[in-house]
Amino acid sequence: MNARIAFAAAVFAALLAVVAVASSARAQISAQIVITTPPPAPVVIAPPPPRPGFVWAPGFWGWEHGRHVWHEGYWIAARPGAVYVPAQWVAVRGGWRFMPGHWERHGPPGCPPGLAKQGRC
Repeated sequence: MNARIAFAAAVFAALLAVVAVASSARAQISAQIVITTPPPAPVVIAPPPPRPGFVWAPGFWGWEHGRHVWHEGYWIAARPGAVYVPAQWVAVRGGWRFMPGHWERHGPPGCPPGLAKQGRC
């Protein structure tokens, strides 16, 4: 009987550890930083000529070691049925929040789904 209780307690402790690790990993992924220093004006650089099957991700100001750092633009493989939304800083209460570049299935706000699927907005 004591062996069963010890075994059940060990299984329960292992499950709690898995849940704790999964919860902390999820929290780390969704963490967002708000800074009070507004980003500098974007650096305007003409993108290179188009490449079939790729989308140009324009350069952006990142936040590293307590200061803004410019990241050059780059080509990224296109995803059929998705639109690339470039990295940007968004004004929020108390400062600025960085939104990394990402793919959206339906396109950015205000873009009709048909045009978004064609990569035209």
